[in-house]
Amino acid sequence: MNSNKLDDHSRNLRNLRVALVYDRVNKWGGAERVLLSLKKIFPDAPLFTSLYSKETAKWADDFEVHSSFLQNIDFFKKRNEALATLMPIAFENFKFDEFDLVVSVTSEAAKGIITKPNTCHICYCLTPTRYLWSSYETYFENDLFRFISKPAVSYLRAWDKTASQRPDYIASISKEVQRRVRLYYGRESDLLYPPVSLRKYKKTKKGGYFLLVSRLSRVAPYKKIDLAIKAFSKTNFPLKIAGSGSGLSYFQSIAGKNIEFLGEVDDEHLSELYSGANALIFPSNEDFGLVVVESHMHGTPVIAFRGGGSLETIVEGVNGEFFDNQSEESIIGVLKKFDYNRYNDGKIRKSAEKFSSERFMKEFKKYIEEKTTEYFFNL
Repeated sequence: MNSNKLDDHSRNLRNLRVALVYDRVNKWGGAERVLLSLKKIFPDAPLFTSLYSKETAKWADDFEVHSSFLQNIDFFKKRNEALATLMPIAFENFKFDEFDLVVSVTSEAAKGIITKPNTCHICYCLTPTRYLWSSYETYFENDLFRFISKPAVSYLRAWDKTASQRPDYIASISKEVQRRVRLYYGRESDLLYPPVSLRKYKKTKKGGYFLLVSRLSRVAPYKKIDLAIKAFSKTNFPLKIAGSGSGLSYFQSIAGKNIEFLGEVDDEHLSELYSGANALIFPSNEDFGLVVVESHMHGTPVIAFRGGGSLETIVEGVNGEFFDNQSEESIIGVLKKFDYNRYNDGKIRKSAEKFSSERFMKEFKKYIEEKTTEYFFNL
């Protein structure tokens, strides 16, 4: 690249022709908040994805979305788990020749796009594909299913390792994800914590309930929603669950009378729920855990499994407590000893400040400027 264009890249992000890539645009969660923040940085960037659902991804209405050939196969629209073996083909078929920069946001196959040397590819890694690596034992705990799936898993693992080498740079959402990228992909990555944009705060009298906020999917067993429900069903502690998904009817079937399902809630209602809860329950071994920080932003402590990204956001006795095993007994043991009055909501909110959306956009802009300047300088 000539020196004039290099100077343009280093001076102003607006000179970059940028595309965003994401695995599937069909739900709402933490990753989708990342994409909305990137939309503010790159307002004209189109979004490429394997599958797009306007009904379940209203957040993407303002994006120019380009979906893959999978969009035209009705079978996959309600059976996302069947997509896995075709995702590599879907992303490898996209063309990015007209772009200077492509940012993939991914926990699955979006990192596997193919770019030419005049296009810089930065991957914002949510985690190495869970069902292939860190949560494989959980997803394939059934022996028969594991045996039948072995050829597909072997193929996908080989492809995933190859795909992980394609980005020019990788930024990870947590130290836990950095560790996984190093372990499974053999690559170093930069640390860039994700944004948490739910910042409304209104001091509310505690309602005496505990709160769980999650997508209620049975095809994401690592979230351990059933574990929390079974634990609370053995107690009299009231639990409110905010979220929806394909597993709702199952989770309702195993829940005691002290558990209330609220369905999908908007940000204003969610803010009230966070503020009024005695504590957020977080049973998962997560990559980061945006809902943990959202809870902290409302001055509410978190009771979490001692593992994963929670170790980076929770300080025991300051903004939450841990249970040591993913078991009903371990959760119940902490619940019985938990006392909200020990916590200072001001200190809890203070602990969440370093995860603000403003911080993320500032750091991400700086990161893009540094990496694209380095990339094009070395062409």
